[in-house]
Amino acid sequence: MQAVRRLAGGDPGVIVDAGMGIAAAGLTALAAWGTPDRPGLVGTPIAGPSWLLGLLPLLLGAPLLLRRRAPLLMWTAIWAAVVLLYLVSGYRPESLAFGPNPETPIPLTFVLFAAAYSLGAHASFRRAAAGLIVATPVVVGLSLHGGLGLAFSSDSGNSAGVALAMFQLAAFWLAGVLVRARRQGALLAAWNAAVQRQAEQAAAAERARIARELHDIVAHHLSVVVLHAAGARASGGADPATLEEIEHSGRQALIETRRLFGVLRDPDEQTGRAPQPGISELPALVGSLRAAGLEASLSIDGDHTALPPAVNVSAYRIVQEALTNVLKHAGPARAEVTVGCADRAVTIEVTDDGPGNPAPPAGPGEGEVGGGQGLAGMRERVALFGGDLRAGPRPGGGFTVCARLPIGEPP
Repeated sequence: MQAVRRLAGGDPGVIVDAGMGIAAAGLTALAAWGTPDRPGLVGTPIAGPSWLLGLLPLLLGAPLLLRRRAPLLMWTAIWAAVVLLYLVSGYRPESLAFGPNPETPIPLTFVLFAAAYSLGAHASFRRAAAGLIVATPVVVGLSLHGGLGLAFSSDSGNSAGVALAMFQLAAFWLAGVLVRARRQGALLAAWNAAVQRQAEQAAAAERARIARELHDIVAHHLSVVVLHAAGARASGGADPATLEEIEHSGRQALIETRRLFGVLRDPDEQTGRAPQPGISELPALVGSLRAAGLEASLSIDGDHTALPPAVNVSAYRIVQEALTNVLKHAGPARAEVTVGCADRAVTIEVTDDGPGNPAPPAGPGEGEVGGGQGLAGMRERVALFGGDLRAGPRPGGGFTVCARLPIGEPP
C-alpha cells in the first residue's frame, strides 16, 4: 500500500521501478508466449511447460519492483527464476533459447543486466559483493550447460563463454557501484554543508547573545556615570561645564549603544532587565540540575566577587552549557564542576563519567538551557576573552570540558 501511495504521489523512484518491472514482464511474455516459427522482436521464444511460461513474466518482472528497497532479495529472486527455468527445461539450450545464436531472448538479457546494475547501485557494497559472489557459480554452471550467452556472447559451453558472461554482468554491477559511490559522495557533501551552516548559525546566534549581555553591562555602567555626573553638577561640587559635557557624552554613548545592539535583540525576547547571572548563581544552577536528575558537585576556589561582569557572566554560561550537555547526552552520569578564580584568569573544568550516546548536531536555538548553543557557544565566549577551550572524551570514559578565561584587556 505504501508503494501504491508513493506511485500515486508521483515518486520518481517508484515510477522507474514500476516501469522496469512492467517492461521486463511484457518482454518476457512476448518471448514465452510466442511461437517458434515467429521469433519476433524479442528473440527466439522460450520453451517450457505451460504453467512455467505463464508464471515466467511475473517471476522475472515483479522482483524489479524491489530493486531499491530490497536489491539483494531482488537479485536472488531473479536468479532463482532463471535456475528454475533451466531445471524444468532439462538443461536443453535449444529449448531455452539461451544459446550463442543471434536470436538470444532479449527479456532475459534485459532482466539480468538491470538486476546486476540495481544490485550495485542500491545495495551496500558488502551486500552487493556477496550477491555477485554467490551468483558466480550459477553463472558458470548455466554457461557451461546451456550457454548463458546474454546479448553479446559468441561462445558458449567453454571458458570463453563463461568469462564473457561474467564480464558483462560484472560491468553492469560495477556501473551501479560507481553510481552509488557518487550519490553517497554528493549526499555526504550536502550533509557536511548543512552541518557547517548549522555551526555558523549557532556561532552567529551566540555572538548576538554575548553582544546583548555586554550591552546590558555597558549600559548599566554608563547609566551610573550619567547619574553621578548629573548629581555632581546639581550639587555644585565641580565645574558645571565639565560635568555637563560628561553627562552629555555619557547620554550619547548610552543612546548609541542601545541603538547598535538593539538590532541584535530578538523580537520575541523578553525586554525586561533581569540581573545577569554569575559565578555566585552556580550553586542554584547545580541544584536545579540535580532536581532534573543529574548528580553533580560544585567546587569554587578563589574570590569571584571582584571579577569583571563580562567574565563573570561567561563563566556561568560555560558551566551552564557544559552541565546541560551532560544532562542531555551523557546518560546516567555524575558531573563534577570546578571553578578557580585568580588575579589573571578564571579556570573552569566540568567532567562526567557517563557512557554517552550519539546525538546529531543541535540546530540553531535548540536544546540548551538558557538558549545556548553547546560547544559552539563556549568557543565563542572563550574566544571573546582570548582564552582557550578543550573538550573531548576522557580516557576512562565520560567527557571533559576545560576553559580558561583571562582577566584583562581583550586581545
